[in-house]
Amino acid sequence: MKLRNQKRIAADVLKSGRKRIKFDKEKLSDIKEAITRADIRALVIDKAIKANPKQGVSRSRARKTIIQKRKGRRTGAGSRKGAKTSRLSTKKDWMNHIRKQRDFIKELRDKKLISTIVYRTIYKKVKGGFFRSKNHVKLYLTENKLFENGKK
Repeated sequence: MKLRNQKRIAADVLKSGRKRIKFDKEKLSDIKEAITRADIRALVIDKAIKANPKQGVSRSRARKTIIQKRKGRRTGAGSRKGAKTSRLSTKKDWMNHIRKQRDFIKELRDKKLISTIVYRTIYKKVKGGFFRSKNHVKLYLTENKLFENGKK
């Protein structure tokens, strides 16, 4: 029993794909006789022809990834878009660098490992962006023997 045309017309009438159309097995003889759109519409009303509901896309995977992202996962190099500065602004980056370096030299001054004069010169160098990092400050002080009493 070929019902290809009936399925095609039914899909058109119900505004769905052919795969979603289902025929009632008990009324196949009536469906076979239906050759016009009007006949098909009548069979749809009689519930001899139905369209299965649309299949959606499951959000379960998406929800799992959102949970992981909230925990700070999935932030590797492959997940990043844009430049470094789009994630951390140049100003914030600068502030982080400067604060670390300033805190370090203040600590050295308070422990009396460097004099106030050395502190001022180093402070100005830090402000001018002379040092790459806290370690660079330490290296500079040791190489130029600016520690008090040869301490480290």
